[in-house]
Amino acid sequence: MNGPEVKENGALPLSGPFRLDASKYARIFAQRRTVYGRTLAMWVTRGTDAGRQAGVVVSKKTFRRAVDRNRAKRLLREAFRLSRHRLAPDVDVILIARAGIAGKRCQEVMRDLEALYVRAKVTDRPADADRSERR
Repeated sequence: MNGPEVKENGALPLSGPFRLDASKYARIFAQRRTVYGRTLAMWVTRGTDAGRQAGVVVSKKTFRRAVDRNRAKRLLREAFRLSRHRLAPDVDVILIARAGIAGKRCQEVMRDLEALYVRAKVTDRPADADRSERR
């Protein structure tokens, strides 16, 4: 089969170019720039080699069952995929699931993620520009 695998609901998975390389995790964690939300924590870095990529971390300590860990990872990846266009082009993030993500829907996680983008000041354009475009 050629091309990306399409899921039953028609959604495309977060493909390779959008996933963070394992070598970049240490660099992002070393910068210690973190923003916390209700459902996730976000570590952020800016750089010339960054390119709107995300890494996802889900702790076994927080989510004991593999089913819960996998659901949290899927929610984080999908929320990032849907809101990735709001990030500045020189930003990479690591998303860490918090216990509050349990039982949440993708829209709720995406709202929390976009709020973290604004708090971390890594959006491509200000929130006021988004509001004026909707009118």
